[in-house]
Amino acid sequence: MKQLSDCRILIVDDAKPNIDILVEALKNDYKLSVALSGEMALQVAAKMPPDLVLLDIMMPGLDGYEVCRRFRKTPEMADVPVIFLSSLDEAQKKAQGFEAGANDYVTKPFEALEVQARVRSLLKAKAYSDSVKEQLAADLRVAHDIQMGMIPQDFTRLEKGFGVELAAVLEPTREVGGDLYCAFAADSERLVLVMGDVSGKGIPASLFMVRASTLVRLLGRQIREPERILATLNDELEADNPSGMFVTVICVIYERATRRLTLSNGGQCRPVLLRRGQPPAWAFPKLGTALGLEPGMDFEQSAMTLEPGDTLVLYTDGVTEAFNAQDECYGDDRLLAELGAPAEKNAQTVTASLLQSVRAFANGTPQSDDIAALVLRVPDAPE
Repeated sequence: MKQLSDCRILIVDDAKPNIDILVEALKNDYKLSVALSGEMALQVAAKMPPDLVLLDIMMPGLDGYEVCRRFRKTPEMADVPVIFLSSLDEAQKKAQGFEAGANDYVTKPFEALEVQARVRSLLKAKAYSDSVKEQLAADLRVAHDIQMGMIPQDFTRLEKGFGVELAAVLEPTREVGGDLYCAFAADSERLVLVMGDVSGKGIPASLFMVRASTLVRLLGRQIREPERILATLNDELEADNPSGMFVTVICVIYERATRRLTLSNGGQCRPVLLRRGQPPAWAFPKLGTALGLEPGMDFEQSAMTLEPGDTLVLYTDGVTEAFNAQDECYGDDRLLAELGAPAEKNAQTVTASLLQSVRAFANGTPQSDDIAALVLRVPDAPE
């Protein structure tokens, strides 16, 4: 926790006598910065963000209300305590100050002891709050590492064992997220691919994701049919789900010897099939129902045989529902157009170009949902 003696206070007042009084009252306990106008206060805070601001209201140029409002719009100053110092003691003026974002209000002429007490109280509260935030951030970093450790990163063994190419990407909106993918061998002949998206974001979604991911790995090795895997997973998730969360999941099983693909979809985005000489197409158009909502649900199965050169693209709605600054949605049409761009692409290139396309479309707009994609490609037959 930060020591109070290390805290910096920014004193803002156009009357030098007031500044002198405050400096004398606080100089032995804190680091101080001074500004004689609202414009100067913004400049000083930008160069050296304070831990607390003592802010006069009535000043030429930018008044204290406007300075406080501008502080609250900047990330560095959004949570910094602001104490208004003013001779305006009407309730309406005080209310206006709190609406502008102030934490406290001291009426002039003020007693130095009162200012000292209020400053100390707010700085202690801020130091405690910052300490809690730092600990939470550290915990989230560890949680992120644990979560990403559960997501396969190296597919080399699977690629050699099943004669395919695999690539994936996962970018949570926050430190931890609710999107998931799995790729694992059920046995020497069956490769299981899973893509999922848990309702919500952050820690609750990540915990539910861990549970779903762990269960699906166990079920995928015990059950051969993807629709039965989803049905059993649904019952397990629904049986102990006090939060009422749900997850959309698509389960794909690829058979090495025949290149046969069986799939069942539980409310996840429609996978895309890329086949040479044909435009991108929805491999399996049916969406199905999300898991965890009610017991005893049935899921349908679809099947097809992949040809050499075919690519199957699984993804979550963080791709198609990405937005740009104009509030436009990336959408299905743009997804198909990007995947259909003429080029010979391996699985890694498909994944990388799709993520790059989404980022370019968003053009700096904050990510609104977790993004995940998993690509399976059958290499061309040797000549």
